[in-house]
Amino acid sequence: MNTLDETNGKAMSHKNIKVKRKYGITFKSLFFKDKSDTFQISRFKNNLSISIVLAALILLLIYSFSKLNYNLRLQTLYQYRYKFYMGFAVTVLTSMCSLVLSLVIGIFFAFARNSRFLPLHYFSKFYVEAIRGTPLLVQIYVFFYIVATAFNLTNRYFLGILILSIFSGAYVSEIIRGGIESIGKSQIETARSLGFSPYQKYRFIIIPQVIKRIMPSLAGQFVSLVKDSSLLSIIAVNEFTKNVQEVDSINFASIENYMVLAIGYLILTLPISVISKKLERKYTYES
Repeated sequence: MNTLDETNGKAMSHKNIKVKRKYGITFKSLFFKDKSDTFQISRFKNNLSISIVLAALILLLIYSFSKLNYNLRLQTLYQYRYKFYMGFAVTVLTSMCSLVLSLVIGIFFAFARNSRFLPLHYFSKFYVEAIRGTPLLVQIYVFFYIVATAFNLTNRYFLGILILSIFSGAYVSEIIRGGIESIGKSQIETARSLGFSPYQKYRFIIIPQVIKRIMPSLAGQFVSLVKDSSLLSIIAVNEFTKNVQEVDSINFASIENYMVLAIGYLILTLPISVISKKLERKYTYES
């Protein structure tokens, strides 16, 4: 009798496994990527996993606040909304200008580092090593209180953008230089043998591959630049972080204020990651 029950149980379990395999209802089929997945199935898996992660984070926050026995005072934020808007707008403007200027500085020094003109070569090398080897906080103090004072520059916002651009430009230049040097010499020689001009060589061979290779690092650097803009508060630039700190000194709702700050920076940094991934896919060529 027991043998018959065991046989029936095994038959049922094998049947269940076949049903699960037939309809794809297994742990592996739900949470692991499969090359045979259709677009709809892949999208469903992604949405399911994202929903689970977000639900877990929300539950963690709810549990943490319940243990703190803290009542959120979100209503206190509304009366200071214009302060938040102005700080956010200044951070957006400062970050965008710094991103563009740091990219220009980075491209210039990436090529200057490989220049045969020795003064330019060593100047770019000193610039990169000095900027990367010292904290941004120290650079802000030196540029603002020493260099800017010597040249009679008093516009804090212009100086803030310039300081951030000089700081980020050193990192961008090394990222670009590394991407260019990663291109194989055989490809350069092939371009020369085909009679490509320097413009054609960079336009059709070097630049597409460099963009693909440096995009993740470049996006990470730009995200860091946006967050580093918060340090400009030490020279009284009324950016997002400084305005949040001023509101916090009035309403003493630190958790609520810094939650707004975190959400604001996420709104700024997430599009950079999305755009970089799109550009990376655009310059990806199937082998």
